[in-house]
Amino acid sequence: MIKAILILGGYGNFGKRITESLAKQSNICLLVAGRSIEKANQLCEKLRAENCLAELRPVALNIFSESFSQELKSLHPFLVIHTSGPFQGQDYRVPQACIDADAHYIDLADDRRFVCDISTLDAQAKAKNLVVVSGASSVPGLSSTVIDHFAKEFSRIDAVDIAIAPGNRAERGEATVKAILSYTGHKIKIFENGEWIDKFGWMSPRKIDFGKIVGKRLLANVDVPDLELFPKHYAPVKTVNFQAGLELAFLHWGMVSMAWLAKNGLVKNWAPLVKPIVATSNWFIRLGSDVGGMMIKISGIDNQQKPKEILWRLTAEHGVGPYIPTLSAIILAQKLIANDVFIAGAMPCLGLYPLTDFDAHAKKLGIYHQTFCNGVEVNGEIVNG
Repeated sequence: MIKAILILGGYGNFGKRITESLAKQSNICLLVAGRSIEKANQLCEKLRAENCLAELRPVALNIFSESFSQELKSLHPFLVIHTSGPFQGQDYRVPQACIDADAHYIDLADDRRFVCDISTLDAQAKAKNLVVVSGASSVPGLSSTVIDHFAKEFSRIDAVDIAIAPGNRAERGEATVKAILSYTGHKIKIFENGEWIDKFGWMSPRKIDFGKIVGKRLLANVDVPDLELFPKHYAPVKTVNFQAGLELAFLHWGMVSMAWLAKNGLVKNWAPLVKPIVATSNWFIRLGSDVGGMMIKISGIDNQQKPKEILWRLTAEHGVGPYIPTLSAIILAQKLIANDVFIAGAMPCLGLYPLTDFDAHAKKLGIYHQTFCNGVEVNGEIVNG
């Protein structure tokens, strides 16, 4: 039986990458959905010309229309993948409509409240034996998968430090930029030294080394679900930190300056200015590189009661970085399509797949990672002592 997979924002920055990947599978029909039927049709025609195996069908669909829920039901999807951000400020109308339509649901949300509170739909999802997953992206999808992979090497995890550094030439999704601008200069709750404290979005700048290929990059505070989910999920961890940065120093410091203006009340919210800000940043898109990286540092006590630090460092060259946020959703979608066993319910994407599943996709894209134990690079990913 052919399963219908509806991809909301299917021709967008992340949606098109998910569509391209799933289009290689047979026995599914991809409903490429968005407000522009023309753009949806263009992507479908492009993929048909590449001899894709899936059926492709463009669909005009607006998640904010009053008729959205009924239109969704009429499509009879087996699974809905929601990529239409920004998720900041969105309610649960889309996952609720999916539950009402008896469809599984996966999203790429990075908004703290949206992801952390998805469990409010848990009882409804379980009642219909549906899987509802939020945050199937770099965070907390991939970040939790990496930590889970190494957690068995620790008797206690004390600190988790995560950083993402995209290349300047990476395609800029307006929704992603708008999400970042919404909290630039605003308070973010951070768990540090066993206490919840306030820091500010896109402040606390620092520079760290992502290795020979990526190099040293500037970072600043970003608000992600991990900051709230990980203190409980990896208890008794004392500190969870998450930062990201822009490759070009003058753009990064420009964002830090914007954060200072918002922190001091001179600008209320930068998000309404997303279009001119993205347009201005695109003036410099030929500068910098197409190389990005991700780093996860886990510190604590090993099983021999000795201090231990594991550093997992990912490198993405040749402009493939924007594929990374899509891989968690692709992995989970393929598992659902293949009827792999999932626990029904509504949940954040915390450790829902093994790191080997990520590697299977990443290696095809030329994305690779290294592991260091107490500062020394090691072969293999599980490190004893």
